[in-house]
Amino acid sequence: MPQNLGKHLPIGKHRLPPLPYPYDALEPIISEDTLRIHHNHHHKAYVESLNKAEVALARARESDDYTFVKYWENELAFNGSGHILHSIYWTILAPRGSGGEPGRNTLNEIIRRFGSFDAFIGQLVAATIKVEASGWGILVWNPSWNSLEIITAEKHQNLTQWGSIPILVLDVWEHAYYLDYQYNREEYVRSILKLINWNEVENRLALAMRGKLPLIL
Repeated sequence: MPQNLGKHLPIGKHRLPPLPYPYDALEPIISEDTLRIHHNHHHKAYVESLNKAEVALARARESDDYTFVKYWENELAFNGSGHILHSIYWTILAPRGSGGEPGRNTLNEIIRRFGSFDAFIGQLVAATIKVEASGWGILVWNPSWNSLEIITAEKHQNLTQWGSIPILVLDVWEHAYYLDYQYNREEYVRSILKLINWNEVENRLALAMRGKLPLIL
């Protein structure tokens, strides 16, 4: 997990983060082909478009010309959200058997909010499967009421709770699973739970409870 908290990232200098494992490490649940396309093409496109939007808005400020501000603000929201969520997605996955078990803090907060771990999984799976079109199922820490929450995001910049910090994200855009599961989103969602890196989830929750999110490059 990135530890460069508090640093400032220059405008238009976001980078595609390397995967923390080889491209074939998540097989057979996620194939090497899917992972390569997802990371090297889809995530890379979000990074490039985010940088372009930041630079365009910087130029608009310099020239005091906001003719296309609506377009570039949409690009900023869409591609920035895609970059952040994908960067988290890679880190909360791990080769099967290496992600550990839910940590004590994570398990305590899950039980406090959802009643039981099984109830949490049931809601997370159901919510993620039911995302309309493309989007995400997301476990967040909401500092407004010091609690975990499950939210869904369509086109990633929509349907959020402001101030919430993502802890665990499940990508259900078709590019994340179609080569391997075709139209069977439910099978993909249930299968990918076997790859969750609970050690990373525990670390992210600990940071979120202090109001921190690791810098996404």
